Amino acid sequence: METSTAIAILGALAQETRLHIFRHLAQTGPRPAGQVGEHFGLPLATLSFHLKTLQQAGLLDCRREGRQLIYQARCDVIVELMAYLTEHCCNLPAFNPLTAMSLQTVTREPAAMNQEKVYNVLFLCTGNSARSILAEATMNHLGKGRFRAFSAGSFPTGKVNPFTLKLLHLQGIPTEGLRSKSWDEFATPDSPPLDFVFTVCDRAAGETCPMWPGQPMSAHWGVDDPAAAEGDDAQKMLAFRKALRELENRIKIFMNLPIRSLDKIKLKSRLDEIGQTTLENSP
Repeated sequence: METSTAIAILGALAQETRLHIFRHLAQTGPRPAGQVGEHFGLPLATLSFHLKTLQQAGLLDCRREGRQLIYQARCDVIVELMAYLTEHCCNLPAFNPLTAMSLQTVTREPAAMNQEKVYNVLFLCTGNSARSILAEATMNHLGKGRFRAFSAGSFPTGKVNPFTLKLLHLQGIPTEGLRSKSWDEFATPDSPPLDFVFTVCDRAAGETCPMWPGQPMSAHWGVDDPAAAEGDDAQKMLAFRKALRELENRIKIFMNLPIRSLDKIKLKSRLDEIGQTTLENSP
């Protein structure tokens, strides 16, 4: 590492907010700029300044996904900096970050080291034509890179409700690949391993909600069935919009949970609390 490069890195980190931003990204993995700003409560202009400074120093990588800029900490740069400091500044042997991992491995594969676990989430309902489909599409739209959502039904109708597809299209949420299917597809040896299973049927209305056996963390997030709404098309669409707002609200709360730092009991309690959240009492 060149001396000028080391100075630029140290200078970029010699400011409290930038140091916190870098540590946050190093610990959590890639994040959209908006999420970083929300986490630290920073105005857009201030956030942009700090992110640009860190990026110019080589401490962050940036890529575009749609309209979002995704920032990722380059931990390999810190490893190289430590090697530089211990080799030239401290009369110590060259820094070896881990006895079981060579510096070459760390510097060549920063993305693999920073890669965050992708959580697989299954939304279950009876017919898998409206609510569970809305939840699947919304989570995949909002949680790119962190969550992968699926949906299924215990007695699938075999087709997605046309109001579901129309509403998602109006909201700019992709609908490719959405279909009504049986939960049997997720009980085979080659099916994706599930981390969370949420039922979205309405017990209060007498619906029979499917029970998913096994180890995934589960919770009930009941929503009124918009497909049962009566009236003209406008009234039916209002029912679908209400269902989507409730699901989107709960999904956003869920995606902001510190999943890794919560034990199973606390996490289960939080998931159950989310299921009780309504648009009126949401934060």
